[in-house]
Amino acid sequence: MSNELPAPPFETLGIVGTGAMGRGIAQIAAQAGLTVMLHDLREGAVADAREFIGGMWDRAVQKQRLNEDDAARYRSRLKEAATLAELAGCDIVIEAIVEKLEAKQELFKQLEEILDDRAVLATNTSSLSVTEIAANCRLPQRVIGFHFFNPVPLMKIVEVIPGLRTADDVAANVESLGLAMGHFTARTTDTPGFLVNHAGRAFGTEALRILGESVTDHATIDRILVDQGGFRMGPFSLLDLTGLDVSHAVMESIYHQYYEEPRFRPSPLTRQRLTAGLLGRKSGEGFYRYVEGGPQLPEEPPLAEAEPLPVWIGAEDDTARRLLVDLVTEAGWPLESAETPSAEALCLVSPLGEDATACALRLGLPAERCVAVDLLAGLERRRSLMVTPATRAAYRDAAATLLGHDGTPVSVLEDSNGFVLQRVVACIVNVGCEIAQQGVAEPQTIDRAVELGLGYPHGPLALGDHYGSRRILTVLDNMLAATGDPRYRASPWLRRRATLGLPLTAA
Repeated sequence: MSNELPAPPFETLGIVGTGAMGRGIAQIAAQAGLTVMLHDLREGAVADAREFIGGMWDRAVQKQRLNEDDAARYRSRLKEAATLAELAGCDIVIEAIVEKLEAKQELFKQLEEILDDRAVLATNTSSLSVTEIAANCRLPQRVIGFHFFNPVPLMKIVEVIPGLRTADDVAANVESLGLAMGHFTARTTDTPGFLVNHAGRAFGTEALRILGESVTDHATIDRILVDQGGFRMGPFSLLDLTGLDVSHAVMESIYHQYYEEPRFRPSPLTRQRLTAGLLGRKSGEGFYRYVEGGPQLPEEPPLAEAEPLPVWIGAEDDTARRLLVDLVTEAGWPLESAETPSAEALCLVSPLGEDATACALRLGLPAERCVAVDLLAGLERRRSLMVTPATRAAYRDAAATLLGHDGTPVSVLEDSNGFVLQRVVACIVNVGCEIAQQGVAEPQTIDRAVELGLGYPHGPLALGDHYGSRRILTVLDNMLAATGDPRYRASPWLRRRATLGLPLTAA
């Protein structure tokens, strides 16, 4: 099978705005064989962009990833358009200017006076309505969203977003252009956040909610989601990387664009930290402090060691019971098999979406000796336990000693409906299911776009299938029942497929 990319459906591409996004788009467009016309209002900006892109190709030559002839050919395709009028011969123009509706509308109005009526106007907006940008255009059918991610050459995904009046052939040609540039093209509807930013609403907002409930500290949440969940980066490290000035604005924008949909509710914590100037890496301090660009990570709190106690297991799921039985057996602790625990036994439970208190009361267990263990992801890389407000320190320490007997790190949490991993994963899956329910994109597109755009270990629908959609549904239903917060109401897409035993990726 050939690895060659398809030929682009356009010959000459214009780019207005030569910042990080414009430069990245120009680089991959030139590599795809297009003549690229660069325009920027700032004097010297185009020359700086050409030098920067050329430097990227020079480094690729030095690393033997590119030959000199190809680098020279790519460089020759980058042209300067000193004025907008010099873009007149372009087949398509992509704007990568400031993220303001009025500025984009005015630019497109000017371009319509210059370009041929068959030329396409594409916006790289990440948050504005494509339909609204096109509303003031003479030919709204040729306006489309073409949203890349930074850094463009490395983030192999582009969202193709037709507005309500975008012509079908325009969408098809722009989709082909994205493929010719070597990117996965995610066709999505013109909804707030489009696809990737929409799907990313749960990761940070639910983590912030957990932090706001004092379940544990931000570093522990990050460790759990990286170690147990397999995410490349924890939510607070990610917020520091993107910067709260960017992240908080996106949170509020999408929340309000969806008319205060509870699933997207932001946290007051980010507003407070934004006001304090704790933006993240760019300001030297966010949730973490940064020295020479590196985060200063707090050490994990040491766990008190305890002598073995008899253990009684109240896990209601056969798989969960087996995992805990194997753990106790491997540690060499005494395991009770009676229907009820003895007067000294450490009682282990494994609730889904339920807190340790409610689980202990429902099972008739002594809350002062009860400890809950999260088994959603098994017990391999990190183990999380939570205690009831009544759990004695001796039993908490015994449970931590047992869970960490083989050197596996252990995180101790305050009581919470759904632990950390269960809550965040369930919310990610639920938002992904609602995206599918709304028809924003096809199920396979949703998963692949999220994997590429957000770096999750699985797309949200595949993530639900990985952990078990019935278990995810149980987590959400129990959290909704306990909190009354509509944030946790299950998407019909999830409920129907989970109860029918169908994969969440089933259309």
